[in-house]
Amino acid sequence: MRAWGLICAVGLMIALQIAVAQAADVAQPATPFVVPVGTDGVQRATITLDSYSYTPKHLIVEAGKPVELTLTSVTTITPHNFIIKELSVEQDVSAGKTVTITFTPARTGMFPIYCDKRLWPLPSHRDKGMEGTFEVK
Repeated sequence: MRAWGLICAVGLMIALQIAVAQAADVAQPATPFVVPVGTDGVQRATITLDSYSYTPKHLIVEAGKPVELTLTSVTTITPHNFIIKELSVEQDVSAGKTVTITFTPARTGMFPIYCDKRLWPLPSHRDKGMEGTFEVK
């Protein structure tokens, strides 16, 4: 009888660990980052590309002003990219590297940021949660 109680307790602990892990996977809303405008009129931000995430993942910029983004990959093996298809922005970033891109968004709106890299037959990095929002006001 005592063994049965132990088995039930272990089963309950495992179920709780699974529930906590699943709750941690629930996407939390990203805190928007308003990209500051420098004295030269350029909006600059640094974005960290990690294992299936961007930080910050929601950027807000002003239309008609140049944007300079420094993309830094902190992964050791996995390459990523940074795509804002609707604004014709696409940049590969090798593992452990930093790349700077500059563009001027002409139209306002909310545009998805994502990484479309994938190792076939696995899901794409976007499918694993590597996406965000680029907001132009």
